[in-house]
Amino acid sequence: MIKNIPGFLKLSAVFDLFEELAMLVLTLCIMVVAALGLVHVLYAVFEMVLTATFSPTNPAALQSLFGLFFTVLIALEFKHSILVSPDTPSHSMVRMRSVLLIGMMATVRKFIVLDLTGVDVMEVLALSTAILALGIVYWLVRGNNKITS
Repeated sequence: MIKNIPGFLKLSAVFDLFEELAMLVLTLCIMVVAALGLVHVLYAVFEMVLTATFSPTNPAALQSLFGLFFTVLIALEFKHSILVSPDTPSHSMVRMRSVLLIGMMATVRKFIVLDLTGVDVMEVLALSTAILALGIVYWLVRGNNKITS
């Protein structure tokens, strides 16, 4: 029915072209952010090894390092969510699951870099509730097919 509207197919083609261009620009920007984040991680690890300040038993060093790792992983997962092929069936559901995973990763990153000396109980409760809610929603929308890498 909607295809009978005059000019709909041309407008749809223009929007598809715009969507492809937007995904390309966003992908390039995320690649730059991920590459800079990776360089920062490599520099931090290299500096820790050279100055002999890296100790696997030092929680502050591990928190800092894992926070950097998660930042790069979140950027890569975000890029992956943009590059989902529009030809795959139910691509909007795949993108929604990917966004939920990004939200869970960001919340877990917050837990990792959280300074426990000045933490408020309500903040931990809020973060726990957020990760639980994201997990429940992800479980509800995952369906029978899972995200393939």
